[in-house]
Amino acid sequence: MKKTLLKKYAHLIAKVGANVQKDQAVVIYADVEQASFVEMVSKACYELGAKLVQVEWTSQPLQKMAFHYQSLETLSDVPKWKVEKMKWMAQMLPCRIVLLSEDPDGLKNVDTQKLQIASLMLRKKTKKYRDAMESKHQWTIAAVPSVLWAKKVFPQLSKKQAVESLWEAILKTVRVSETNSPEKEWKAHNESFQKRCQWLNAQHFDSISYKSANGTDCSVELIPQAKWCGGGEITQQGVYFNPNLPTEEIFTSPMAGKAEGTFVITKPLSYQGQIIEDFWIRFENGKAVEWDAKQGKELLTTMLTMDKGASMLGELALVPKESPINQSGILFYETLFDENACCHIAVGMGFNDCIEGFLDMENPTKECRELGINDSLIHVDMMIGSDDLTITGYKKGKAVPIFKNGTWANKV
Repeated sequence: MKKTLLKKYAHLIAKVGANVQKDQAVVIYADVEQASFVEMVSKACYELGAKLVQVEWTSQPLQKMAFHYQSLETLSDVPKWKVEKMKWMAQMLPCRIVLLSEDPDGLKNVDTQKLQIASLMLRKKTKKYRDAMESKHQWTIAAVPSVLWAKKVFPQLSKKQAVESLWEAILKTVRVSETNSPEKEWKAHNESFQKRCQWLNAQHFDSISYKSANGTDCSVELIPQAKWCGGGEITQQGVYFNPNLPTEEIFTSPMAGKAEGTFVITKPLSYQGQIIEDFWIRFENGKAVEWDAKQGKELLTTMLTMDKGASMLGELALVPKESPINQSGILFYETLFDENACCHIAVGMGFNDCIEGFLDMENPTKECRELGINDSLIHVDMMIGSDDLTITGYKKGKAVPIFKNGTWANKV
């Protein structure tokens, strides 16, 4: 891939994604394979005025090795320095930039009990610091091809061709080309969400229902104080940023514990380096009570029983089938992209910023939980979109079509 395009992408991540501010610290999370691109992103951050850029390197093969050789006791012991690092972040409020590139099957055959407990212990020890950072700093997630990920997406191509093809697909989804201005296109893209959000918020739906011939049939209650959001977000300090590059979704967080029915998942899910495929989840009294999967059922069970909130919904997201990611015909095996190809739900933690006026709350996390935002140590998106998906909103019993045949039922 041309270096000029990669530099353009790196600038987009730093400026439009994280929107690094002068004298702000930055923490980048990336695989060791992506060192050269991390250099570009780091430079872009410094050019925007960052006072320091810290890189947290990862290695999926080393991670898999640790789960294979280390005992459960060792894996569940959270070192004090990891907790102190999160404490530092809660005080410094750095921008966080996550560069995804993992092999979707990279942790295949890893002991799911070890995965669950190690993840659970770390999240428990650092939760209060993550909650303290909520809505107070910028963060963004973007992607960089790795050889193994590229070969998963394009198995028929050589390693070099697969990586190049994945680069081309990624750059197209984030609106980076040789001739355009990505910043201008993202400004227009964010503005396009506003009218749709305004229409949805004006309806003040009490609940919405989903139906599809594949077996999806579920009704979900909404939080009266919640709003539909899309595109960029604003921190308590008034800094606008884009959490996901790319994004095509309009979303809200529903009332925790208020869902009845079944969702059939329409795309494979890569979770903790393993694939869950051909699965469904049935909700009763707001909680997942039954589920099955042709592949990855044990991991799905681990996920849905991670904690009390893991069995409940934290997000509802609307994405029409005209999404350019869906139109590309590419299955990315990466949620950042696949969730933006069609409608999706998420189990686990909900979003405080979906509550109207949350920035003015004295204790946003506590108050938003009291209103109905789900609390959990996880947040996992699952795709439910289909060509015949119907979504209907209800206000005082009156039905209003939202989606028909997989796309918006009304022009706005």
